[in-house]
Amino acid sequence: MSKKLIIVILIVLPFIFMLGAIPFVNRIEPIILGLPFLYFWLFLGMILTPLCTYIIYRIQKSEGSID
Repeated sequence: MSKKLIIVILIVLPFIFMLGAIPFVNRIEPIILGLPFLYFWLFLGMILTPLCTYIIYRIQKSEGSID
């Protein structure tokens, strides 16, 4: 898989995770770590987004695109 395709996937992944899946995870049960499932899902999205951004940064730095 090319690095550009990986970057595009990592850009789109948080958007789909946070907004695209809302109709499927919009429920109260199960309660995970004291949070309704939707809040827990959004919390995971807040962790996923900077992780994807960091991976994109590392890929671009290894290519020499970033100084």
